[in-house]
Amino acid sequence: MRRALRFALVSLSCLAGLAHAEAAGRRYVAPPDRAEERIVPMYGNLPGCTDPAVLSELTSWFNSRESTYWGPLKALSYDRIAQIGYRPWGDDMIPRRFCTARLMLNNGVYHRVDYSVRENLGLFGMTWNVNWCVAGLDRELSYAPGCKMARP
Repeated sequence: MRRALRFALVSLSCLAGLAHAEAAGRRYVAPPDRAEERIVPMYGNLPGCTDPAVLSELTSWFNSRESTYWGPLKALSYDRIAQIGYRPWGDDMIPRRFCTARLMLNNGVYHRVDYSVRENLGLFGMTWNVNWCVAGLDRELSYAPGCKMARP
């Protein structure tokens, strides 16, 4: 009797969690599978899209790549910065914050830049890092078409 009652309660709580997750527009993840419960836990404490550290890392990587491989383009400023997703693939995946912005280059042309701030993917897995794509300048089509693959 106790076993049946315990099974019924566990089943009911799982269904309630599933219904709550579906109502929130996310898929249900059992508590032991969440990123917070891993051996190296990931809590999703990521800097925001407008954080100066994020934008300076993005600028540094873009300017370095352009000067090394392609030419004289340099990132000057960002505007219209917006978050377009936070952990969109659920609680059991690596926490990511997806952002988009408009980037002004030194030639006066604006380009859309899509970037994500990802937890524990920095140096030695100790910090966050930035993955990015500038629309119109993805010359090797790594995130084709039009940087769509850099978005959630």
